[in-house]
Amino acid sequence: MTARELLQQVAIDRGDAEGLLANALKVDRAWLFAHGDEPVDDTCARHFMEQATARAEGEPLAYLLGYRDFWSLRLSVNRDVLIPRRETEHLVEWAIERIDAGAQRVLDLGTGSGAIALACKSERPRVKMCAVDGSQEALSCARANGESLGLEVDWLYSNWFDTVPPGCWDLVVSNPPYIAANDAHLSQGDLPAEPALALIGGDTGLESIEHIVGQAPDFLLPRGWLLLEHGFDQAEAVARLLRTKGFTNVSTRQDWSGQARMTGGQWLS
Repeated sequence: MTARELLQQVAIDRGDAEGLLANALKVDRAWLFAHGDEPVDDTCARHFMEQATARAEGEPLAYLLGYRDFWSLRLSVNRDVLIPRRETEHLVEWAIERIDAGAQRVLDLGTGSGAIALACKSERPRVKMCAVDGSQEALSCARANGESLGLEVDWLYSNWFDTVPPGCWDLVVSNPPYIAANDAHLSQGDLPAEPALALIGGDTGLESIEHIVGQAPDFLLPRGWLLLEHGFDQAEAVARLLRTKGFTNVSTRQDWSGQARMTGGQWLS
């Protein structure tokens, strides 16, 4: 069977199908257009059909491919980690701004696949970067990504700040769980396949953010910054949490689609 015939046989998005077939054949997608009438090895064809079936049943494309491109990096991902989203690249941009403004010691809380820490490190190699996660499986994925990319990050197993050295960070950045436990979105798209611990922030969705904001002052240096990603409808609540705790220069930034998705503040005490 040819590549073109295989693509015509599956009932999934054409772009997804092309990505899966190119991955199975270990070629780029352009090859499929130039060589669409060439026969495909039976083993590769069978592997492609199995993956296309899994995709049709809701398995995320990133988990089937085994990677997700984020920032300028290709990151390995699996069911132990959240799939990095394009929106989080804006949080990386903000973090790099703070690094360029003088932040030398940076802590990434809830690193997952290592996306934020590794993107920052790739752009600013001299920064001292520590990345934390409360899942050993996620931390293994992040560490493997760091090794494959040749980027040096201190990987630390910790439930948020539990084993993090206090009082020595210029910048704390986090994309924590922020979805409410009963949110209907949890049954949509890729979310059912992703780790619940990386998605659900508690009954209201704000519990993890409240915990981070409450403890961050003990870990930040004077004039240090805390930057948080959150839900599109949580900016006002997160800004209020930061101000109530004593953070100043609190502001919110939008993502590429115009949604308010990141809020941060500075600790001056």
